[in-house]
Amino acid sequence: MKAMILAAGKGTRMRPLTDLKPKALLEVAGVPLLEHTIMYLQHYGVKEIIVNVHHHAEQVIDFIKGIRSKHDVEVSVSDESDQLLDTGGGLVKASWYFNDGLPFILTACDVMTDLDLSAMYADHLKKRPVATLAVKQRKSTRDLLFDDDYRLCGWRNNVNGDVRMAFNVDNPIGLAFSTVHVIEPEIFKLLDQERVGRPHAHPAGLSLQTKPGVFSMTEAYLKIAGDHPVMGYVHDDSQWLEFGRIENLNNPETRDIIQEIYTKYH
Repeated sequence: MKAMILAAGKGTRMRPLTDLKPKALLEVAGVPLLEHTIMYLQHYGVKEIIVNVHHHAEQVIDFIKGIRSKHDVEVSVSDESDQLLDTGGGLVKASWYFNDGLPFILTACDVMTDLDLSAMYADHLKKRPVATLAVKQRKSTRDLLFDDDYRLCGWRNNVNGDVRMAFNVDNPIGLAFSTVHVIEPEIFKLLDQERVGRPHAHPAGLSLQTKPGVFSMTEAYLKIAGDHPVMGYVHDDSQWLEFGRIENLNNPETRDIIQEIYTKYH
């Protein structure tokens, strides 16, 4: 089983900590976030991992060199130093890595979870959608929307009420995304067909792409989901913590959860 860890972000919400160090190397329980994620994947049998890098890329690359000798896992690098590609563009750049025809894992470096990845992978193999997304009932600024069979049908901004639908569903189920994906390799053909870029306003009223190849996986899923099933995998019985904000690093309310997850995977 192969996996990709998204570790290229600038970590702007973690400043000033990320002024001199990438978010992926910030420590929780004395261990860099990236190492937590690698050990989590390794626990579930992932032996080959690719990590994308951009912000303080050289620090992450040096750290990966040490990881290779410390853990029984092969870690490669997808270098985005020249241009940050967002989640979708970053995955497409690393598409060469997923050449074995098997479903693979995509996850972020700034979360800790005890989600049973083996169970999620088995559920994906049973249903074989183009992608399976881990989702959970929790408070979030944005939700993914699903029909009664947990097929992705839309997205909702819980702050301003904006809704985008891939197809219409009455009373869709809103669940927060846990940034863990199981994806079929065929996704790359679909992304070529449905390539999504960030549009910006043009004086003539045209919709342009700000940077070719830069797009989010959420945008891609919403375009794909109408014709190709993208399924949700609900893991309400699992712990899940996100470290995208500086205040989450030393939150006393999550110390016991962090220790529980740490003990399981280290």
